[in-house]
Amino acid sequence: MPRTHVPVLAGELIEALDPQPGQVAVDCTVGAGGHARLVAERLGPAGLLVGIDRDPLAEEAFAELAAEVECRTRFIRADFAHGLEQLRDEGFEADLVYLDLGMSSMQVDTRERGFSYAYDAPLDMRMDPDQALTAAEIVNTWEPRRIARLLRDYGDERYADRIARGIGNRRATAPLTTTFELVDAITDAIPAPARFAGGHPAKRTFQAIRIAVNDELAQIDLALPRAWDLLSVGGTFAAISFHSLEDRRVKRFLADRTRGCICPPDLPVCGCGRTPQAELVFRRSVAPTAGEVADNPRSKSARLRAARKLTGEEVRS
Repeated sequence: MPRTHVPVLAGELIEALDPQPGQVAVDCTVGAGGHARLVAERLGPAGLLVGIDRDPLAEEAFAELAAEVECRTRFIRADFAHGLEQLRDEGFEADLVYLDLGMSSMQVDTRERGFSYAYDAPLDMRMDPDQALTAAEIVNTWEPRRIARLLRDYGDERYADRIARGIGNRRATAPLTTTFELVDAITDAIPAPARFAGGHPAKRTFQAIRIAVNDELAQIDLALPRAWDLLSVGGTFAAISFHSLEDRRVKRFLADRTRGCICPPDLPVCGCGRTPQAELVFRRSVAPTAGEVADNPRSKSARLRAARKLTGEEVRS
């Protein structure tokens, strides 16, 4: 990636993590390496940065970074859930663990990978090009009812049924093989007055299919507790999300770890023995400034949440 790549909420993430010389940090979603570079520059020669990503382009970006920073580095080519599981099985501990969820600018801008509705490309959308499932398989082989459910659940698409039927009608003539063919099917299925009322008509459908191709939400559900397990007491966890399905999971996870006693309010003495396992770094999620959104429109929906680990004890429900 060109060095002009600017990571989203970079200053806010560094404020939350506050990387110090000699610390150990885990970047669970390296992408183009923007956040990783900012963290690595603060760890110094005694520090260690571990990068995790399933995308071979991210591995290339991390190798370039590793050659230019003073800290020690290690890269794990895996999705972040399995990468974190590997570190946990090794008994690894970290001072900082952070995730930048969703797809990276690097993936969007690699046109031939089919992540964007703005470029004509093969229907792919795989973050790991070695995996079998592609967007083309979903679009051309899944039952329309299943596609409609996918669009509702992962894209909050109000015209999910119409779009799914439109896809079914199109593929009955010939398979949909490119992003523009899918965009045409989506656009034709949506009533004309609504086609551009809330942004590009294909935005939600592309999001939903991408999430399904890469199993993104299940990845988050697995990764959050594994990331927390890696943290040493006093360590900091942070996550940047880009839509409500991601942010809701992070919010619930951190809320569960910041909760103390869950006994009924009329109980005179606590009987659950539960104490907070974490404290929030920010009371609410942090959004990009107007200036950042103006400079980088892709940052508009980003939200950052972070917490410090207070104890190594497991949450007791």
